[in-house]
Amino acid sequence: MVDMSPRKSAVEARGTRDRIVARGMALASVDGLEGLTIGRLAADLGMSKAGVLGHFGTKQALQLAALRTASEVFTRTVWRPVEHLEPGLTRLRALFGTWADYLETERDSFPGGCLFTTASIEFDARGGPVRDFVARLFTAWRRRLAGEVRTAVAHGDLPADTDPEQVAFEVFGVFFALNQEIHLFGAADAVARTRRALDRVLAG
Repeated sequence: MVDMSPRKSAVEARGTRDRIVARGMALASVDGLEGLTIGRLAADLGMSKAGVLGHFGTKQALQLAALRTASEVFTRTVWRPVEHLEPGLTRLRALFGTWADYLETERDSFPGGCLFTTASIEFDARGGPVRDFVARLFTAWRRRLAGEVRTAVAHGDLPADTDPEQVAFEVFGVFFALNQEIHLFGAADAVARTRRALDRVLAG
């Protein structure tokens, strides 16, 4: 007998939704969130447009779902491996390593590079929920970086006059450049250059 229980139906629906979002993330990393169309997703997944749209209702809801899931991938790949380390310079340097690994190795999830980098460029001059969501994610991440720098200063691992916000600002610039070096130029020495740049940032 086929199990038609509500629980199984909910699990299947969740699985379908996850497949849609995963494919959406991959497409958006290449074509941008505005290039994320219901028709393209339906064709790629062998679904009807109505079947895809039924899980989200609007294109914007799909865009936001892709960003939320991308945030979970980022957290799992970049933050979780280092969160148990001593706060401050030790964790900050380890974080730089996992962040670089994320940009280099997450090609299945983001074949076109970091989705947040793509979205920040695509939506920085626009208003609306997608732009606001991206800005909140970047703001939260920058605060975390500044907090790690502040702790490193308190521990005496960085000079007392170090400006945590400035360090976080410069680190963001370095990783934006790394994403571009990997995906636009295919630079084999991109990570090595990034490490040298980060050493200079921390040296003040």
